[in-house]
Amino acid sequence: MYPPTERTTASRMRDRMSYDEAAAHAVLDEAYHCALAFTVAGEPRVLPTLHVRLGDTLYLHGSTGSRPLLAARGTDGLPVCVAVTLLDGLVYARSQFNHSANYRSVVVHGTARPVTDEREKLDVLTALVEKVAAGRSADSRPPSRRELAETSVLALPLREVSVRARAAGANDEPADHDLLYWAGVLPLRLTPGVPEPAAGVTVPVPAYLRPARSPWLEQVVLRGEHVVLEPLDLSHAEELYAALDDEEVWRYVGSRRPGSAAEMADNVRAALDAHHRGVRTPWVQRCAATGAVVGTTSYYQPDAELRAVEIGFTQLGRPWWRSGINTEAKLLLLTRAFEELDAIRVTWQTSTLNERSQRAIERLGATREGTLRANRRRADGTWRESALYSMLASEWPNAQAKLRERLRPAVPAAS
Repeated sequence: MYPPTERTTASRMRDRMSYDEAAAHAVLDEAYHCALAFTVAGEPRVLPTLHVRLGDTLYLHGSTGSRPLLAARGTDGLPVCVAVTLLDGLVYARSQFNHSANYRSVVVHGTARPVTDEREKLDVLTALVEKVAAGRSADSRPPSRRELAETSVLALPLREVSVRARAAGANDEPADHDLLYWAGVLPLRLTPGVPEPAAGVTVPVPAYLRPARSPWLEQVVLRGEHVVLEPLDLSHAEELYAALDDEEVWRYVGSRRPGSAAEMADNVRAALDAHHRGVRTPWVQRCAATGAVVGTTSYYQPDAELRAVEIGFTQLGRPWWRSGINTEAKLLLLTRAFEELDAIRVTWQTSTLNERSQRAIERLGATREGTLRANRRRADGTWRESALYSMLASEWPNAQAKLRERLRPAVPAAS
């Protein structure tokens, strides 16, 4: 526990205040940024900055030209106040007066000192990088001596610390309970979006930036003799555009044919957003022999409870049709679905006009169940009728044997 001081003792709503060390550390560790308040020549200043806690010290990141460091030089330190707030929800009451928010906040008072020891500064900067992504410090260039000299770090001992929090519903007056207005809490949380690579980046998004997922959404690498399925990424857009830039490839696809690599990148972003929302698991297809990107395919609407998944969004460049790549890609996806994810049912949908796709699905051993009328909307606003196919777990052993036989190299006839 932190002992209360004159500066940390609450003057109102004392029931929301605590001095619990573990609670304070939890808030400081969860938050990425803070507000650093100090005075310069008698004038108040507030600086938003990054922070990291190491033990009983809060470290604050800055530049050697920043006011806090300049003010701290040549003194015994800089008197500061640091505030961190995590907003957990908006509270709606029947009366406007009683609207509120659920939150967790920490306020730290003390004297910050400049970190001048190079080893300590390096440790702090490494901890800051690790805070944004565990493993990132080993996956990026460390600071040069010049960059280290241009970076300032302030160290603030955690001694005068208070925690204030609210985690409750609407606090309406009893006289307002009969008013016909909605009251309650709208929870809020900070969630990561889809990573957006910088220009020129060709490596895939690292695993530590991908959210923890159900195995049904995990983009594992699947390898065969003809094709390798790897997680779809924005870095694939240019090669994917070149491989699929054929009117015949897009003839029965609901979305518009991209007119450039930039437009293909928009399609990739949409696929990654669908993956982020948990409705699609997209892969890019590479030719195992040449390494060239040749197409894409996905799991769609995976359902772990029903143990079912659809294989869809499959597009393969025309030069690789009937090459064994599509057959082996489906074999890899079906093997993962039935043998690793323990699926009961795998489905496919294709346009009733796309006879080539229907024959390809039937050659996999799938059974046509019927026609879904007007179930997919095309880019031009018209509605598509879809042929629905399925394969059950009980049918998989026989289908697998036939697929492997199809992929087996032909034996030359004896002379």
